[in-house]
Amino acid sequence: MPHTRLSDLFAQRQFVRFWMARLAGVMANQMLMVAVAWHMYDITGSAWDLGLVGLFQFVPALVMTLPAGHLADRLHRGRIFAACMLAQAVVALLLVAATPGGFATRALIFGVSVVLGTARAFQMPAQQALTPLLVPQALLQRAIALSTSGMQAAIICGPALGGVLYAAGATTVYACCAGLLGLSCALTLAVRYRHVPSTESATLRTVLAGVAFVWQRKVLLGATTLDLFAVLLGGATALLPIYARDILHTGPAGLGLLRAAPAFGALAMSLALTRWPLQRRVGHRLLAAVAVFGVATVVFGVSSHFWVSLLALAVTGAADNISVVTRLTLVQLETPDEMRGRVAAVNSIFIGASNQLGEFESGATAALFGPVGSVVLGGVGTVLVAATWLRLFPALARRDRMA
Repeated sequence: MPHTRLSDLFAQRQFVRFWMARLAGVMANQMLMVAVAWHMYDITGSAWDLGLVGLFQFVPALVMTLPAGHLADRLHRGRIFAACMLAQAVVALLLVAATPGGFATRALIFGVSVVLGTARAFQMPAQQALTPLLVPQALLQRAIALSTSGMQAAIICGPALGGVLYAAGATTVYACCAGLLGLSCALTLAVRYRHVPSTESATLRTVLAGVAFVWQRKVLLGATTLDLFAVLLGGATALLPIYARDILHTGPAGLGLLRAAPAFGALAMSLALTRWPLQRRVGHRLLAAVAVFGVATVVFGVSSHFWVSLLALAVTGAADNISVVTRLTLVQLETPDEMRGRVAAVNSIFIGASNQLGEFESGATAALFGPVGSVVLGGVGTVLVAATWLRLFPALARRDRMA
């Protein structure tokens, strides 16, 4: 039966087309992030500046995401996503021109980070709200797991390829990113689905409707805030250039592998969830996964061996993937379509906070305690968050089934 349903999923042509578009876009985005981070560290050699890159992406995303969610409920979601891919392609082309031209400065990288954060503010609600319109509801959980598999495959290949290409120069990476983002835009514009726009006018109440929806459903609130605080404290992505160069003594190619390692673990877990989706004890397994994420982060923090570090990062990715698939499935199953954009916007804020703000937190604490102290403290904090959520959100802990 699972094999038949998976075959049915691949038969959904519009879903596959959008899946390919996201694959190209995510791969380009990951290559771009590797190149920008290494480029910034080459320019300044500062952990603080690496953290600021994350902050400059997070702030516009925080400000714009809720209005973007309302827009995703009113306008064609595929065209919004395509416009976001085009905006990021323009950024890549700007960096192609700026790098050999000598004006790829610290200030320019901060500026393009703001543009990337704004584009993602509109991208995330649109892409999350579009997927349920492309597959039958019975296939939704597997569609989300399969989407996650594809995205993680792109996250594996993107950083590794970006690191290898960076050896030929940052311009080479930026040019490849521009081409992939253009392909993603074209594929998305070819996606067809029945669009029924929301008729609600843009008021403060309607823009904040997604916040109220999540707040009133404590299982969703617990799951999303759990992911927020776990990744906020336990993420070490912003410090990977420091670990690659100064602790593990590797180069851009090694940095690419380090960035790809969590995605490799997440890919393996998402493939397992596609074949064997969570059926029972969903809440307890979610909390246990977050605790494992924290422990693996501590192991990475204290390791000075490249392969041990890769393995620890892979475990963090596998554990985090359980949270991602569980959260997205719960959100989509319990949200009516006319509100999916706004609820997805709330979810995007949590994702953005845990990633971009987490990068800032890592850079700031690394400046105070050093990179090892920053990562270890974050991992311990993540374990404590999982234990605290067990008591704060008993409904989440007791949740047995996904639906």
